[in-house]
Amino acid sequence: MTTPPIRLGLNGASGRMGRALLALLRDDPRFELVHAVVAPGSADDGQPIHHGAALRFAHEWSDAPALDAMIDFSGPAALDGALTHCLARGVALVSGTTGLDATMEARLDQAAERIPLLRAANFSLGVAVLTRLLRDAAAALPGWDLEIVEAHHNRKQDAPSGTALALGHAAAEARHTTLDQAAVYSREGQTGPRTEGSIGFAVVRGGDIVGEHTALLIGQGERVELGHRATDRSIFARGALQAAHWLSSRPAGHWAIDDVIAVPRQLPAQHG
Repeated sequence: MTTPPIRLGLNGASGRMGRALLALLRDDPRFELVHAVVAPGSADDGQPIHHGAALRFAHEWSDAPALDAMIDFSGPAALDGALTHCLARGVALVSGTTGLDATMEARLDQAAERIPLLRAANFSLGVAVLTRLLRDAAAALPGWDLEIVEAHHNRKQDAPSGTALALGHAAAEARHTTLDQAAVYSREGQTGPRTEGSIGFAVVRGGDIVGEHTALLIGQGERVELGHRATDRSIFARGALQAAHWLSSRPAGHWAIDDVIAVPRQLPAQHG
């Protein structure tokens, strides 16, 4: 029996992530894109989503058809309207929108009691696996020094990257501390010996590097390196689509990208 495609809505369809999602959706049979919203006054409003398409960009959700899931990469104000629609219609929501104030954060927490909700700052499935591996390694090797090195293109404004900080938070939590207590963001001059239990960060900026993250756990006479390299920005859109596909069949709750890649642990087979 053929499974019908997931009826998908896209919020922030004219942004960089929105465009990447539109490109992937053209060849993804798991989904049927039924509504795509851009900001009011956008030049895309009312235009076909791509050449020859029947579906046109809209600027609101009031006339949207039935949805199974929505993906949001917009801004705080646009997310507010999308969330209202999802709550009214019981639609699963995947959101990568950041920069939210405390009021919106609280509203999202409350929304998760009524709809399936998944939020992430980075939708790379590879980074999600890296985070899990680092969490396990940091807990298994609590006395080893930990350094996180990240590299990005020369136009990136912030440092360390949000992903590097998320890795740091995961490792700190695994070691029963906080990143605020453990982080060392810069070293210069006579720094003295390394502080036991600290988590160091190093930053590289240059060229067109999409994103590279390496965690080094360093012991006496050996070290473990865990890393991820992004070579194509479409990985973030692919991860968001995988999250929406997974979330559309889940109950209400506040889910994470780590849940999407969850694999039940199996006990080893008994011999003898």
